[in-house]
Amino acid sequence: MQWLMRFRVVWAIHKSCHSFHPAPQHLRCQSVSGPEAPKWDDYDTPEEFNFAGDVLDYWTQMEKEGKRRPSPALWWVNSKGDEVKWTFTEMTDLTRRVANVFSQTCGLQQGDRVALVLPRVPEWWLVTVGCIRTGIIFMPGTTLMTAKDILYRLQKSEAKGIVTTDTFAPEVDSVASECPSLITKLLVSDHRREGWLDFWSLIKSASPDHTCIKSKTMDPMAIFFTSGTTGFPKMAKHSHGLALRSSLPSCRKLLQLKTSDIIWCLSDPGWIMAILGALLEPWTAGATVFIHHLPQFDPKIIVQMFFKYPITQCLGAPTIYRMIMQQNFTSLKFPALEHCSTGGEALLPEELEKWKKLTGILIHEAYGQSETGILCGVLRGMKIKPGSLGKAISPFDVQIIDENGNILPPNTEGNIGIRIKPTRPTGLFMCYEKDPENTAQVECGDFYNTGDRATIDEEGYFWFLGRSDDIINASGYRIGPAEVENALAEHPAVAESAVVSSPDPIRGEVVKAFIVLTPQFLSNDQGQLTKELQQHVKVVTAPYKYPRKVEFVPELPKTVTGKIKRKELREKEFELM
Repeated sequence: MQWLMRFRVVWAIHKSCHSFHPAPQHLRCQSVSGPEAPKWDDYDTPEEFNFAGDVLDYWTQMEKEGKRRPSPALWWVNSKGDEVKWTFTEMTDLTRRVANVFSQTCGLQQGDRVALVLPRVPEWWLVTVGCIRTGIIFMPGTTLMTAKDILYRLQKSEAKGIVTTDTFAPEVDSVASECPSLITKLLVSDHRREGWLDFWSLIKSASPDHTCIKSKTMDPMAIFFTSGTTGFPKMAKHSHGLALRSSLPSCRKLLQLKTSDIIWCLSDPGWIMAILGALLEPWTAGATVFIHHLPQFDPKIIVQMFFKYPITQCLGAPTIYRMIMQQNFTSLKFPALEHCSTGGEALLPEELEKWKKLTGILIHEAYGQSETGILCGVLRGMKIKPGSLGKAISPFDVQIIDENGNILPPNTEGNIGIRIKPTRPTGLFMCYEKDPENTAQVECGDFYNTGDRATIDEEGYFWFLGRSDDIINASGYRIGPAEVENALAEHPAVAESAVVSSPDPIRGEVVKAFIVLTPQFLSNDQGQLTKELQQHVKVVTAPYKYPRKVEFVPELPKTVTGKIKRKELREKEFELM
């Protein structure tokens, strides 16, 4: 890859002319006895905070003083044998160059918005941190987006810049004329394109001297487009407090990362989980981020990486663990792996037990949203209750609330809420940008209403039921789609499913399952298979939850972030009335 050669040229320049600026004094004072991660108090929010200056540069200082071994901050590989290893010192140099490209070459200023549409390539980390250094608001997006998706995001955010690859540059060019705010287009590619600035050529000529802005903790840092269940995606705006939260003692307990750890977060770069698990959390701890380019999820490649590289922690969606377990490996005793985490949906108890049997490792659940980051989870060392989301993580005060914001007693179904009054906690999103109506709608008394239904038990463990608008009310029984989907997932015929409500003249609503079959069951008689699946659900869960209607489909409609569009499926059902 030619860009790797360009990096070597850039780094040769760096070594000959690099000028280093020490980390702030208040951080250097904390590491007299060794390389400990910077820490702040859970409830004492500093007025100023910048992840690049206060955390990344801190670890660079530790490297300079010989207090952190020169292990990579970023370790990137692909299937072609290419490899990149950047220390924190190198990351500081390169991200300062990126910051100068943004502010000097592109004319971007603090508060401007830049869309970031990149796959798992090293430039994603450079651009993200470069934005933080300059106070530019970065807006990550998945590479699954279409031209229509890109147009909506550029127009809605009034983005002044975009960084992407030559794969998506034509899509951007096809809509750029409709985006009057867009003034800068940066291309990460081995080839040049008319109307675009070449990212690595600019990095090569940029100065490594840059003074990080003194951002206020509550200044905006990032915008994440939420898929939502109604209307177009909303812009969840986060402050630098999202990054600060990774430094708080209570949050550090979730993964308990050390400088010797190597963590692989398999999240799509367009999701908030990538920002948390592949940047903020590990680099706050001074750990190594491992990344495989992985254009498509391949369980065999993932397994190979765990055997080949000394990866100690893994963070991935439940689907990844399921894909690996479906390969029928008899044993997966990875030489270095110590801890596994997941989020997005609950794994079945049987799946948790199978993974433990294969690997000897327990999977720890976590839960969050684009608006919240991680708000609860199973901390390392905490008792695991299979199917539970774990406990609330400070400084979030998480409760189960009713529609008026009243706290409900244990084992009572309600909405997951985060207390926002009298003080909004560090790390919670600021608002839905340019959308005061939706911002007001999610405020429920003294709480932010996540819109997710759950219960809490006497020990403080949360149990997820589903989105509030996804709950099915059939003959007076309230049924969460996740319950039925989890039951279906245990049957070997089901590759994927989506459960929604469907109109019924007698019961009002009934459960309907849209099912994608695994290859070996595609030729089976669908009538007989429907009966088999219905009986299976009756046995696995409460009989009243079984899907009275079943439709086999080649694929499920999903958002660009991979979430199933249940609302779309549900609306089609009721249109047929």
